[in-house]
Amino acid sequence: MAQLITWGSLFYTFALLIGPIEQVLGVTRAQSSLAFSLALLAEGLCAYAVGRWIDRGHERLVMAGGSMLAGICLLLHGFVDSLTAFYLVWIGLGVAMSATLYSPVFAVVTRRFPDDFRRAIITMTFLGGLASTVFIPLTAWMISGWGWRGALWALAALQFCVCLPIHARLLRDAPRRLPPTFDAVAPVALDRLLVSAPFLLVGTFIVLFMAVTAALPAHLVSLLRERGMAETWAIAVPATIGVIQVLGRLLLYFFESRFDVHLANRIIPCLVPLGLAALLLAPLLGEGSAGLAMVCLFVLLFGAGNGMITIVKGTAIAQYVNRTHVASLNGALGVPLALARAAAPLMLGLTWQPQLGYRYGLLLLLVMCTVAIAALWLAQRRVLAPKR
Repeated sequence: MAQLITWGSLFYTFALLIGPIEQVLGVTRAQSSLAFSLALLAEGLCAYAVGRWIDRGHERLVMAGGSMLAGICLLLHGFVDSLTAFYLVWIGLGVAMSATLYSPVFAVVTRRFPDDFRRAIITMTFLGGLASTVFIPLTAWMISGWGWRGALWALAALQFCVCLPIHARLLRDAPRRLPPTFDAVAPVALDRLLVSAPFLLVGTFIVLFMAVTAALPAHLVSLLRERGMAETWAIAVPATIGVIQVLGRLLLYFFESRFDVHLANRIIPCLVPLGLAALLLAPLLGEGSAGLAMVCLFVLLFGAGNGMITIVKGTAIAQYVNRTHVASLNGALGVPLALARAAAPLMLGLTWQPQLGYRYGLLLLLVMCTVAIAALWLAQRRVLAPKR
């Protein structure tokens, strides 16, 4: 529940605030968009410190403090009357994201469920995956009825009244000392892990896939519109992806036990490039039923793949690098992930051409997926290969 509310009120709210903020402050789209980039950068810069605190057993302080900060910044956001204040509020929200979103909570779950952390993470992401589906229309409704300032105050109340009590109450008695069997290998110093081949390979996989999954949503509606798709479909397709993500996680929850987890980790990332390939083929089949069928295939493959790959990214460090330092290792990827998420939508926009649209951009995303999958496979091979 806390993940559903936090993702919905912090990450997905910005797109709905751009219009009102630009009107009130009299700023350009570039100036308003910079606020979210600053938030992502702040999140990345704080990620390593947050991970270290969680590894030392301070998870309750980190996540409850993050919810408190999120509520305060959302409350202050309702009083913003200058561009400087707008930027400062979103920098604060970025710090709150670093302490409350998937990266810290995956580390907390891994520490508290050492014998079944992957299944626990899948369970927790069911509701988190519906954040856009729930909060985009909910926040739009609040803005239309109460104005954007009133909507922000309502979102702040959710942080204070729901997320903060959940983190403060449920995260008591954090495990400071991990069980002796938590890692199957001898303890390794954090500085050695940060330069090890498995960490660098898994890090490459996570950063590249984060870039791919961050680049496409920002341009998907424009991509579908320019291909002549009806407005209803252009809006319905992105909205449906969120639902398919949750269905993908549901399938993983019920059927994963029948497959080798490492085989599943190899197959799941392949769904995303297959979906991109279907999207590339769609215009070649025209605007009729065949082209629409390929777009639907894209929604199915990309949505399911994106939903399940969140689990793969969230557990790969623990499975192929180290569990004892999982929060610190995930935190070390904070800055690369922030830069990838901030740069990827811009990169896709720069590759757009009037005649070809997003064709070269989609091809580039396919290449990035291929490199990422190869990096994960190499990491698996190094870690799982029989020792001689």
